[in-house]
Amino acid sequence: MAGKAAAPGTAVLLVTANVGSLFDDPENLQKNWLREFYQVVHAHRPHFLALHCQEFGGKNYEASMSHVDKFVRELLSSDAMTEYSRARVYLDEDYKSQEHFTVSALPSVEPALGSFYFLHESLKNISQFDFKAKKYKKVTGKEIYSDTLESTPMLEKEKFPQDYFPECKWSRKGFIRTRWCLADCAFDLVNIHLFHDASNLVAWETSPSVYSGIRHKALGYVLDRIIDQRFEKASYFVFGDFNFRLDSKSVVETLCTKATMQTVRAADTNEVVKLIFRESDNDRKVMLQLEKKLFDYFNQEVFRDDNGTALLEFDKELSVFKDRLYELDISFPPSYPYSEDSSQGRQYMNTRCPAWCDRVLMSPSAKELILRGSDASATRGPPARPPCSTRSHVLRQLHRQARLRATARRPAPHVASAPDGAPDKPHIPHCRVCSCDIK
Repeated sequence: MAGKAAAPGTAVLLVTANVGSLFDDPENLQKNWLREFYQVVHAHRPHFLALHCQEFGGKNYEASMSHVDKFVRELLSSDAMTEYSRARVYLDEDYKSQEHFTVSALPSVEPALGSFYFLHESLKNISQFDFKAKKYKKVTGKEIYSDTLESTPMLEKEKFPQDYFPECKWSRKGFIRTRWCLADCAFDLVNIHLFHDASNLVAWETSPSVYSGIRHKALGYVLDRIIDQRFEKASYFVFGDFNFRLDSKSVVETLCTKATMQTVRAADTNEVVKLIFRESDNDRKVMLQLEKKLFDYFNQEVFRDDNGTALLEFDKELSVFKDRLYELDISFPPSYPYSEDSSQGRQYMNTRCPAWCDRVLMSPSAKELILRGSDASATRGPPARPPCSTRSHVLRQLHRQARLRATARRPAPHVASAPDGAPDKPHIPHCRVCSCDIK
């Protein structure tokens, strides 16, 4: 593992996690997840910590409200977080309003976004932007905002237009944006949840899939909003559940190169309901079964071997935004869909093709400054890694530990971090891997 960077700066930790399953089994999954989260915080000791949650509250938010309250209280009062004397929590709890809820209140779909920001007691000169007054305000104390977030001037919350996802008109996914200033550096933090693949069969039909096009449109909408003319431009980090999927058609063709395909149709409608791929020889062994919500491949190791590196060529959705968004190299297995069975924490569910859904992305201006300051990590102890060449080492460890302990649907939060070791007077946030400046 690389040593601490000697260059001065403020340690910043960015975490994203789809936590829906935590509220289905709070006694087991939630406790284990929080333990892993605290270990990451302890390992990095950030001065500024941002946690972006999706599906916060589980599939039925109203029924899980008591678990939500307990989760928030635990985070704010835990012994592991005592050094964070200031906090801001934003919960989209307006589950009764279809017009204002980030996602529909219907029990069959996932609910709200939750954004948590923790400021270390040693961190000075930190302020948060008031989008209504158009000025920065000092951050003091711990505050929780819920109910209707539209009236909260310290953030921007928007839902996607209903026609963005015609197959699920009640889906109200969207984003929450906050802006911060640390010393002389302003930056936006955007919590986002994009649309999923409703059907594996539909996703398989074309390359790229129709769902990829929907996510492209929605992400473009977010980027246009955060760089429009209403406010001064700032560097930004967009991290959350993008629901990015591998190119399904290409993946199936590669995994089943020598297979023959059998099509199963519904007797009454003649609609394709299942595809079965069998080996041409070897007693016609079934390699893959594909249904609307079934992706059953006979060998899951292909998604875990070498952290799934061989499949990265099919991870194409971000390439559309190559001039607008930057990402550090992926060096961990697909983050979705891990089993929700506490006894099968290392296994993927056979519902979807494993993919890197959970991401931490940054603007070109952030990229330029990170690369410009990459020499700052040259003083690290051995074994050294190229600056900004991979995601945090702790990210890989956290995923591995969480799988072993079966913590959640996605086994652990997706973490982006900057080394600790800040001077007495904080300067500006730094890259999550090397010690270069973020702006």
